[in-house]
Amino acid sequence: MKPTLIIGGGIVGMFSAYFLQKEGIEVTVVDRTDLLDNCSTGNAGMIVPSHIIPLAAPGMVTKGITWMFSSKSPFYIHPRLDFKLLQWCMLFFRSANENQVQKAIPFLKNLSLLSKALYLTFKTDHPGAALALQEKGLMMAYQTESMEKEEVEFAHLARKYGLEAEILTPQDIRNVEPNLELKARGAVLFPGDAHLDPGALYGFLKKYLEEIGVKFLPNTQVLGFEKSRSKVGAVITNQGKIETEKVLLCGGSWSGELAQMLGFGLPMMGGKGYSFIQKNQPEINQATILTEQKVAVSPYGDTVRFGGTLEIAGTNQKVDMRRVQGIFESINRYYPGFEAKFPEENQIWKGLRPCSPDGLPYIGFAPGYSNVLVGSGHSMMGISLAPATGKLLAELHQQKNPTMEIGGFEVGRFS
Repeated sequence: MKPTLIIGGGIVGMFSAYFLQKEGIEVTVVDRTDLLDNCSTGNAGMIVPSHIIPLAAPGMVTKGITWMFSSKSPFYIHPRLDFKLLQWCMLFFRSANENQVQKAIPFLKNLSLLSKALYLTFKTDHPGAALALQEKGLMMAYQTESMEKEEVEFAHLARKYGLEAEILTPQDIRNVEPNLELKARGAVLFPGDAHLDPGALYGFLKKYLEEIGVKFLPNTQVLGFEKSRSKVGAVITNQGKIETEKVLLCGGSWSGELAQMLGFGLPMMGGKGYSFIQKNQPEINQATILTEQKVAVSPYGDTVRFGGTLEIAGTNQKVDMRRVQGIFESINRYYPGFEAKFPEENQIWKGLRPCSPDGLPYIGFAPGYSNVLVGSGHSMMGISLAPATGKLLAELHQQKNPTMEIGGFEVGRFS
């Protein structure tokens, strides 16, 4: 029997392999990198059922235009002559409306809740995995009246869809964050959210999958496909041809290029983000998003990770220190007593989040193919949505009815 080939060894590819192995499927994972450091290893590690609004929300177009003029802003599109970028921006603009958001909310919510439940099961099934999984919720801290209005409105929306949301006063914040001042007008706490150490998760998963027989082929670049009618029979790589029974396309920001080789459109842009770790002094206790700056704060006891920015950069992985400076400056703006130290360039993690134009992932069969599945386009929520995506892909692979309705994630929706 030929193996199922997963193209892409990020966290979505890893969880897809995990659930396929549970079905008794032989799996080979191919990745263009060395599988040591990728978009899945250094992000904020947040598991966020609260994030039910997609990236392409109505206010993002206006904010994006404003942020374009600042090198330190949370969101940036580098202007350049690029047809794919122009196409992506036009689709983003078309998707950023209230009607599309209302359609997206139930799909994102259900996918997130499924993922959270799967993480808790995963933790129970693998008690030796030191994932630093903390179920303390996520706090959205704000300093301005305009952001307060936005976050409080969102809290009411979240409650409408059955999610817990607590609106906090400055005194409430002091109770949640007793060790140092968090300079904020107020906050919204989502108790159902969680966070973990993404590097520890990824490392554990890879080691576990290797032990149970998943084959990994790092530094292997896909060059093309052998196709016959509606099936792919083999994948052509720089290391030779690999025959396969089925293909899962989980290539992150490179998924659009892979789809092009297969003859279908998958609009995708890499959204570059940065993070760095600091000693947690004085200790930050609560996972938080500093909303005006869109900076994520993930504490792990003695250390804390600060991460942010979404720079639509294609597949350019160069570090822009101005954007790192923007993250760094936000620390003492919100935590004036925190002992922040600007990181050296070699201490900065960078990653390309695969962004679809409407902010929803692609999950399902590739258009025109009976043995090619796609799991990509999770934007900044790859860690949060990976277990559910992997489970759904494994179910589709086995021709089972998926656990949840996946119509909103249709792979060919922009074709």
